[in-house]
Amino acid sequence: MLRSSVMKMLALLLFAIAFRPAAPALAQKGFVALFDGTDLKGWKTTSNHWVAENGVIALKDRSDNEEHNDAYLWTERQYGDFVLELEYKTPPLPADANSGVFLRTTDTADPVPTGIEIQILNVKPDAPVVRNSPGAIYDLVAPSKIMHRPGQWNHYIITCNKAKITVNLNGMIVSEADLDRWTEVHKNPDGSKNKFPRPLKEFAHTGYIGLQDHGLPVWFRNIRIKQLD
Repeated sequence: MLRSSVMKMLALLLFAIAFRPAAPALAQKGFVALFDGTDLKGWKTTSNHWVAENGVIALKDRSDNEEHNDAYLWTERQYGDFVLELEYKTPPLPADANSGVFLRTTDTADPVPTGIEIQILNVKPDAPVVRNSPGAIYDLVAPSKIMHRPGQWNHYIITCNKAKITVNLNGMIVSEADLDRWTEVHKNPDGSKNKFPRPLKEFAHTGYIGLQDHGLPVWFRNIRIKQLD
């Protein structure tokens, strides 16, 4: 009888091991934390509006919805090819929200024309999909679908590999770009205009990662990176 019970317990244990859920993407091998949940070590800013509290990076006491290009939060070091994972949250609708994740920015004093922005924005689920929708590679590629969830934690997986950028928002690849196709000033491959004074093909493949201060509350957590180069 004892032997039978032991065998049953062993069988249940083996079943549990075989069918246990896969580890979440944020815990995959090779990732290192850019934010430890306690302070802003490893980051730099000229602003006192960025704070670390309760395991979250928060932009506080901002409500003007203006661009504060001198007040972003930047990594202290530069990164080239990588997979960046993070979660972000905006206030629930009808509140406005506007921010972004900046990639490979070469001039933190002038970030908008010298880096690539992955958009964060509060919109309704049925809003038109344009090149500044959440999940867009800002002003370059519109997302395929609105996957942003206002008032909830959202999950970005952003991959930069040489000239290619891929954006996964909440489990779906929503935008992709091969910057080698951007060969003209102020023009996208489809003929539409963009804001950039240089062809994106000429942009550096190494730079700072930043969180945008656009004058509205936003929260970030679980920020991790896996370098590919």
